[in-house]
Amino acid sequence: MFANSRRQEERTAKYGTPRMQYLQELASQFQNTTDEETKERIAANLANFAYDPFNYNFLHQLNVLELFLDCITEPNEKLVELGVGGIYNASADPLNAAVVMQSGGVPLVIHCLSSPVRSMMNYALGALYYLCNTSSKEDILKPEVVDVIKRYASAGAVSVSFSNLAQAFLDKHVCEL
Repeated sequence: MFANSRRQEERTAKYGTPRMQYLQELASQFQNTTDEETKERIAANLANFAYDPFNYNFLHQLNVLELFLDCITEPNEKLVELGVGGIYNASADPLNAAVVMQSGGVPLVIHCLSSPVRSMMNYALGALYYLCNTSSKEDILKPEVVDVIKRYASAGAVSVSFSNLAQAFLDKHVCEL
């Protein structure tokens, strides 16, 4: 469930760690570790926090979106998946979407559409749904990207939910052309 300030105070209790501090500790641990499993665990935690609008401002202040983009450039496929998942979770917020676009994240997310990992493709498609706007349409709605999404929309026999997400993208962004 989504948090708010009052609920967060209740959950943190008198001696708990404030959310901003906790997220900062996670981001610092991610930057300071070389252990791949630890990085994966931390990226998964941060991606989970990215779905809640209560955390958007914290993630923005701590440059966690840039951390997710860095994950997408890693050779570790699990980190790539977690990075694009975090971007997907956070991109519903226009400020977060703008950070992703300004940081050159659109081509990285588009590249994830061709992953053999279905969840990664799903996250990429969902992120593009939120990232696509008047300033980014030229970069996202390239014919080769639209063709891939059309193929996904017609793949209902493989995955109905994935096909529906692709069709929602087309309905919202491509039918306007």
